[in-house]
Amino acid sequence: MSVINNIQDHFKQKLAGGLKKITVPEWKTDIYYKPAYSFAVESKIITLQQQGKTVEALVTSLIEKALDPEGKPMFNKFDKNALMNDADPQVLLRVCAELNNATSEYEEVAKN
Repeated sequence: MSVINNIQDHFKQKLAGGLKKITVPEWKTDIYYKPAYSFAVESKIITLQQQGKTVEALVTSLIEKALDPEGKPMFNKFDKNALMNDADPQVLLRVCAELNNATSEYEEVAKN
């Protein structure tokens, strides 16, 4: 087995660990998320942060990471406008902080 296969197997095992849940009483829903995400997903968010688009980065992280109980996306790109303009910023920040906490290790690595 090659090193790349080992890398891929490790990541698959990490993703297979099941979904975590955030209860959002204000939205009368639970949001599910994976304990890890690929760099392809993270790069979208990091790019927006580096461009100074912090709010857009947060909303993008919610769109990319929020799942329903079956693991399917809860939001799509067409929900971005409503999330940026019609959602309570405090609730959005709290939810995104928890979603992004799962991947904060990536950011620490990126800073070094």
